[in-house]
Amino acid sequence: MSLLKRIGGTVPGDDAQAGGQRVSGSLPRRGDAGRHGPIPHEREDDTFNELKVRVQNKLINELDPKLDLSDAAKVRQQVEEVFNTILDSESVVVTRAERSRMFESIAADILGYGPLQQLLTDDDISEIMVNGPKQIYVEKKGKLIKTDITFNNDEHVLRIIDRIVAPLGRRIDESSPMVDARLPDGSRVNAIIRPLSLVGPVITIRKFRRDPLTVEDLIRFGSLSSEMAEFLSACVLARLNVVVSGGTGSGKTTTLNVLSSFIPADERIITVENAAELQLHQEHVVTLESRPPNVEGRGEVSIRELVINCLRMRPERIVVGECRGGETLDMLQAMNTGHDGSMTTVHANSPRDSVARIETMCLMAGMDLPVRAIREQVAAAVDVIVQQSRLKDGSRKLTSITEVQGMEGDVVVLQEIFAFEQTGVDEKGKILGSLRPTGVRPKFVDRFEALNIYLPPNVFGYTSDRFRF
Repeated sequence: MSLLKRIGGTVPGDDAQAGGQRVSGSLPRRGDAGRHGPIPHEREDDTFNELKVRVQNKLINELDPKLDLSDAAKVRQQVEEVFNTILDSESVVVTRAERSRMFESIAADILGYGPLQQLLTDDDISEIMVNGPKQIYVEKKGKLIKTDITFNNDEHVLRIIDRIVAPLGRRIDESSPMVDARLPDGSRVNAIIRPLSLVGPVITIRKFRRDPLTVEDLIRFGSLSSEMAEFLSACVLARLNVVVSGGTGSGKTTTLNVLSSFIPADERIITVENAAELQLHQEHVVTLESRPPNVEGRGEVSIRELVINCLRMRPERIVVGECRGGETLDMLQAMNTGHDGSMTTVHANSPRDSVARIETMCLMAGMDLPVRAIREQVAAAVDVIVQQSRLKDGSRKLTSITEVQGMEGDVVVLQEIFAFEQTGVDEKGKILGSLRPTGVRPKFVDRFEALNIYLPPNVFGYTSDRFRF
């Protein structure tokens, strides 16, 4: 790939430009502060950016346009050598810290994702939100924080978006102003630009953890109790069909990933996702990913088509990243026709809401089915609904585990097995509470026993061995 094309930069002339902004003048020379008084902070930033633009444009002109960018370490070394030569030729005094900051910024524009690079490498950040070129927020420990990082202008943001989506064969422009993509590390990216976004290009990145959270991590964070983890492990081993329900950003994918880790290593697993996020460590895993339409509007492969196709691939477990349309009906059919132990997620605020959402999405399949028939399918297919919630203090917890017991009349009967009980709020605003069993014995416990899975009585809140089953 051409270096100029990769950077989206401009070859400098007499008037260097960067992202459509004319650059003129230079940094103050040594002694300027003494003659004109202290240099304001805003002027320091402007002059620093002007110098950075001049150096970057000269650097682009000096480097070989056919430079192979595949060896990042070698390219970085060459870029640093040329950078030092060009900066030394400028009759401007910069401190070592400013020199280092300038090089890292230019290297990020050439080899990485510009101003976002340092945020992507920060493991404490779970989500990045770019609201136009001058407003970037991050999520840390469940809280939104505004950063002091900015882009130069809209064009600068668009160059970074193009760098993300181009390797995937996707595009974003006025005719197609929205795009879903993922970074090489698996992080999920959504971008939307003008004319749909009135604040400029908007990027939302859900970061992909290098080390996926384990069930031990969730117990340590207080997201679930050890009893709930033991129960969920038994549900997966007993091949119960599980639906993880929750709102946007509540941690459904993380919970689905943890549940998938309980699947025995000798079973064939097929995953279906819009953007591959699940991190399964079993050996026999086939990962399928949907495909959007091309420039001509052709070639789209939907989640529903992949779910139908994976039924022909001899799956023992089907894991669908998220059901959001007609594929829900096909998922229920799979659960009811021998693919026990399948899992998926849906957007809903409660277990009861998730049943209603599943009904609605089944109707989106375009088949004229009576509501009762769909409810019977739901009651027969789904065994357990795991409710994931993001609380007001930013923490993510499993707030309910509910059994789908069957039908009574026209109503799907639900019975809560575990529930989160809030006891108060501390002085720091952290929600206090615990995840407790309701004391109800699930009807499917007999399936545990048939597989020699015996849970201790305290899992369901019993204290006597005479309730052992």
